[in-house]
Amino acid sequence: MTRSVLNRIVAGPPEPGHHISFRGAGPTETYPLEELYDLAGRLALHLRRLGLRRGDRIGILARNSLEWVLLDLAALRLGVMTAGFEAGKFTADRGLLDGYGLKLLFSDEESTDPGVLPLTEARRMAFDDITGDLPAVVYGPQDETTLKFTSGSTGTPKGLAATAGSIDGSLNTVQELFAHGPDDELFVFLPLSLLQQRYWVYSALCFGHDLTVSAYGSALPALRRTRPTVVMGVPAFYELARRHIEARVTDVAEADRPQALREAARRLFGGRVRYLWTGSAPADPTTLRFFNSCALPIYEGYGMNETCIVAKNHPGATREGSVGQVVPGKTVLLDEHGNISVRSDFPVNRRYTYAAPGVSERVFAPDATVRTGDVGHLDADGFLYITGRADDVVALDNGRNVAVRPIEDRMRQSPAIAECLVFSPGGGELVAVVSPAGAGPDEAAVAAHLGRVNAQAGRYEHVSRAVVAPEPFSVENGLLSSQYKPLRQKIRAAFAAELADPARGLTA
Repeated sequence: MTRSVLNRIVAGPPEPGHHISFRGAGPTETYPLEELYDLAGRLALHLRRLGLRRGDRIGILARNSLEWVLLDLAALRLGVMTAGFEAGKFTADRGLLDGYGLKLLFSDEESTDPGVLPLTEARRMAFDDITGDLPAVVYGPQDETTLKFTSGSTGTPKGLAATAGSIDGSLNTVQELFAHGPDDELFVFLPLSLLQQRYWVYSALCFGHDLTVSAYGSALPALRRTRPTVVMGVPAFYELARRHIEARVTDVAEADRPQALREAARRLFGGRVRYLWTGSAPADPTTLRFFNSCALPIYEGYGMNETCIVAKNHPGATREGSVGQVVPGKTVLLDEHGNISVRSDFPVNRRYTYAAPGVSERVFAPDATVRTGDVGHLDADGFLYITGRADDVVALDNGRNVAVRPIEDRMRQSPAIAECLVFSPGGGELVAVVSPAGAGPDEAAVAAHLGRVNAQAGRYEHVSRAVVAPEPFSVENGLLSSQYKPLRQKIRAAFAAELADPARGLTA
C-alpha cells in the first residue's frame, strides 16, 4: 500500500485550491476543502465535549448534505465509528440507538428521544467559533472506522464494520487506475450512507480534486450546472439518462442521429466528462455501447460491500462484456462450477457485525475469503466475466434448471421495461414481474417484447406470462435498494398473488 488515505486526512488540512459543493433543490453550497477540514475539526471538538471518545459509535440517519460529510469527517478525526443509516429504511428512535450501540444519533427526521440530535445541531456546532486541540489519531489497517450495511437485495440488510486497510487499499487502487487530479470534478449523488460514496470525499481531501454532492432526484439538472469530469453512477441512472437523451433526438434524420445524440449527451453531462463510472449491478450492454458511441467512455466494475472493489475496466484495459481486470490486492478464486470467491490483502472484515446466526460463516471463510454467490469466469488476460448468481438458477418441476438472468437481460432491452425479474412460482412455468419504464405502463409493448424474447428462447426458457407493476420499482416503494438494484425477495412477496394466479399477467 503506497499511503494511508485516512491517516493523510486526519493528519492536517488538504492542499488548497479545491472545493466541495452541495447541489439540491435549494441554493448551492460551496466550500474550499481546507474550510471543510476546519469545520469538521470544530464539530469534532464539540463532539468531544459531549463525551465521545475513540471507539465510540455515532449514527447518521439523513439525506445527503454538508452536515453528513462534516459528521463523518469529525468522527474520523476522533477515532469514532460512524454508522450510516439509509433514510427511509430506519427510524430515528431509541431502538436504533440501543440496537446498534450508538452514543448519539444525528437525523433530519424529528424525534423526541434525547439521544437523537437534529442534523441542524451538527451545523451549529461546526460553525461555532470554538478552539482547542484534538487528540492525535492514527489508523492501523485492522481498525474499524464505519459500520456499513448491505443493500438488502437478498433480505434484511446486514451490518459490516469496515477496516481502515480496506478503505485505503480501495482508494489507492482507484487512484492508480484513474489518476484523479487537480483538473477533475467528481459528481456523486447516491446516498452518503453508502460508504463507497464517502470514498470520493476522502479522495478529494487526499489526492486533490473538486467534488459535487447531489441526490438522485436532482442529479440530471445538477449535471448541467456542475459540468463534472467524472460521474459516479449506477446502471439505473445511466439508463434514465439514456432515455432522457434519446427523447431529445426524435425528429432527426437517421444519418444525422449519431451526431445529434452526441450533442444531446454532451449538453446533459455538461461537456467536460473524462469518464463515467458504473457498478453495483449489471449494466445493460446496449447502454454501455450507447455512451461510448456518444464519446462518453463508461467503465463497468465489480465489487461487494464484503469485498470492496474487485475488478474494474479502466482506460487502457477494457473488454466488452467483462467487469474488468482483477485489481491489485484482490485474488479471484473459482471452483469447478464457476462460483466466485474473493481473497483480499486487506479484508473489509472477517464477519458481519450484525446478521442472523450462521450467516457470517456462510459468507466468510476462516481466512476472510468471501464467498460472493456470483458465478463467472476469467479469460486469459485476467478479465472477469459475471454470468449470474448461484441463486439465479430456477429448478422447474420437470427437473430442468434454468438460468433466469439472461432472460431478464433480454426482457430489459425493451424501452417499455425498466426492470424485470423472472420467477417460477409453482415450478411449472416461468413468470416475469416487470417494472414499467414510465408512469403509465405500455402493456402492448411489454406483451410484444415478451413474444420476441420467447421466439429466441430455448425450449425450457419460455416465459409464460408477464406481470406488469402498476408503477415503476423505486427506493420509495421499497422495491429498489439505495443503489437502485431490484430487491428480489420483496418483489416476489409484493406480487405473490399475481405470480400464483395463472390467469393474471400478459401473454405474448
